[in-house]
Amino acid sequence: MNANANVIIREGTIAECIEISKNIPEFSNNLYDESTYHQRLFNTQHLILVAIKQQELVGFKIAYDRYRDGSLYSWLGGVLPRHRQDRIASKLAIEQEKWALKIGFQSIVLKTRNRFRNMLIFALKNGFLIENIEIKENIDDNRIILRKNLIIDK
Repeated sequence: MNANANVIIREGTIAECIEISKNIPEFSNNLYDESTYHQRLFNTQHLILVAIKQQELVGFKIAYDRYRDGSLYSWLGGVLPRHRQDRIASKLAIEQEKWALKIGFQSIVLKTRNRFRNMLIFALKNGFLIENIEIKENIDDNRIILRKNLIIDK
């Protein structure tokens, strides 16, 4: 799909995403097993992207048609800490947006938590707007729902 700055973005597999997840600190307490991935992606349009740098899996992004309302739900993704300055998350997001537009999605929706400030900042810098907040007992666990419109109304 994209081979920019020695990073290759291509469609990937659930197994590759699980392998990458094991080395991402933010997932250390919440690793999903393979059956969870299959349940989420079963019988729905979805996209699994992986990033490869120097033949090493360094990041991934998974999205699917969760709400069936014209939005693509960007469910899960991450980049290995030592590669976070390589703009890999941006490259994955760009490829995801291209695919979403090609398929006909009108927007991308994602959820993050207060504790994942880097993800929140990344989303805001990349054109997402806060749409809603789910309040949890611990403020760090509040879910922040963001949306980026892909099709501009004229």
